[in-house]
Amino acid sequence: MNRLECVAETLRAALNSLAVVVPQWLRSQVPADWYERYGTRTEEYRFPKEATKRQALTEQIGADGWALLTAIRSAEAPAWLAEVPAVEILRRVWVQQFWMDAGVLSFRSDQDIPPASILISSPYDPEAHLSIKRSTVWTGYKVHLTETCDEDLPHLLIHVETTSAPTQDMEMTDPIHQALAEKHLLPAEHAMDTGYVDGAHLVSSQNTYGVDLLGPVTTRPSWQAHAGQGFDHAGFTIDWQAKQATCPQGNISRKWTLKQDGHASEVIRIQFGKQDCLACPYRSQCTTALTNPRQLVVRPQAQFEAIQAARHRQQTQEFKERSAIRAGIEGTISKACSRL
Repeated sequence: MNRLECVAETLRAALNSLAVVVPQWLRSQVPADWYERYGTRTEEYRFPKEATKRQALTEQIGADGWALLTAIRSAEAPAWLAEVPAVEILRRVWVQQFWMDAGVLSFRSDQDIPPASILISSPYDPEAHLSIKRSTVWTGYKVHLTETCDEDLPHLLIHVETTSAPTQDMEMTDPIHQALAEKHLLPAEHAMDTGYVDGAHLVSSQNTYGVDLLGPVTTRPSWQAHAGQGFDHAGFTIDWQAKQATCPQGNISRKWTLKQDGHASEVIRIQFGKQDCLACPYRSQCTTALTNPRQLVVRPQAQFEAIQAARHRQQTQEFKERSAIRAGIEGTISKACSRL
């Protein structure tokens, strides 16, 4: 549902629930025109195409929902009405979609609503959330299937993990391995898609579970790597014990700082000397900054080395041949989706 459809259907769902539990009270609260406005399901209702009319309808629905919530909170209403599940969902949706300022109820902008992992997209399933993966957009859930792939044995699904749709694949690598460990079904080698594989999982899967992750890691994200020229991370030598890096021109870094990235993972920020970089004849091949020196952001040593080894491995013919076994689970998922 889009946002307008969601608020309209949420109010309709709440009215239908109240019509069952307190029909006499509801009749005394609902104006006659509400029956026409909320009598049919949202997908059967033709919303106006004109922006001004849609805005007016949105404001009307918002005011109607607010009036119903106000009536439910009044002293004359049964105290338990607020505990009706559909009413609680109505309250949550109105908090997420509207805001009150000086007595005026306004529809929130797209930039002022909660993230998809929190935003209620359907009054009939508050846990079903919106997600986008490339060109596919859906509201609901995501399933992660684990299947055996031994050549001389039947292929069996040994684990199914269902998550909210916005949950990233990367968040599920460890829970999947933990579940397999509890069932004594851990593989020695686990073929996974790029979404499940990063430096932290390459290390933890091996150290914690004894599992070798067979999957491609993302390519180097720097502009130098994408352009195929200049000096990306591979051109620098890192001395982990001395906490220093040496650039292709022999200059040694000045700062080594352990930080956290946006995902709360540890990263190391390495910075070179400003004067060394300004005087370097190859500066344009190293950084696009006007005056700031070159910086490197790398994962801790074990993760960094695991990523480099994985990138090297995935360029080999052996890797390409071995990773072809993933076609089995891709076929299983495709068949499952075609039967839904």
